[in-house]
Amino acid sequence: MTEILNIAAYKFVGIDDGAALRERLRERTHALALKGTILLAPEGINLFLAGAPEAVRTFLSELRADSRFADLDTKDSWSPTQPFRRMLVKLKREIIRMDHPAIQPAAGRAPGVDAATLKRWLDQGHDDAGKPLALLDTRNTFEVDHGTFDDAIDWRIGKFTEFPEALKAHRQQLEDKTVVSFCTGGIRCEKAAILMREAGLDGVLQLEGGILKYFEEVGGAHFHGECFVFDGRQALAPDLSPRGRDSSARAAEDPDLAIKR
Repeated sequence: MTEILNIAAYKFVGIDDGAALRERLRERTHALALKGTILLAPEGINLFLAGAPEAVRTFLSELRADSRFADLDTKDSWSPTQPFRRMLVKLKREIIRMDHPAIQPAAGRAPGVDAATLKRWLDQGHDDAGKPLALLDTRNTFEVDHGTFDDAIDWRIGKFTEFPEALKAHRQQLEDKTVVSFCTGGIRCEKAAILMREAGLDGVLQLEGGILKYFEEVGGAHFHGECFVFDGRQALAPDLSPRGRDSSARAAEDPDLAIKR
């Protein structure tokens, strides 16, 4: 049996034709028998799709033909069955809600650190300048409880809109350190990193591609547990194999659950 290819991707880029783009993407995903969720907003695109490998690759090729998405990077994983029940393409105010309008990632993003470099820093216990690290988990509490990096900072937020207030309360914890913000696939830690830099914390980086890209490129070094994902697989082990019970029904009840990263 052919395995299902799962892709996660996002890009902060200006979109002023959301309604027309929504119809085009909805038509193509249905024609290719893909399932999952695509969110479109003036600030960009956020998607999680699954289907036959050739169908997923065809969709990506067509999407990247649009110059706005030419460099769209994906996090890839495989599953024996389709983890989504339906295909949704939705228009939103933000592709990941922070309720902080001043944060505009499309206008300029915070610097990033790739998976291999972060692993090396964790191996040696500091960055290349000898500065101590602070790994900041920007995900929700129940996600963190499935697994996170060793000694990561967890502010026990219930939803991402709570992050700005949590930063105000805990800012001192991050001073004089190289802060690496991380999340499932990169989107939340990108907004979080920009907010922290605007708050005056200069040594802030985002983990490029989040936990999923880290697993894909270097495995599970310095990570304990599994990475929660918002689809029927529930959680992925460091080898990107599904490990949890089926939670498709939960994602179906709240389609936005299937797109947070």
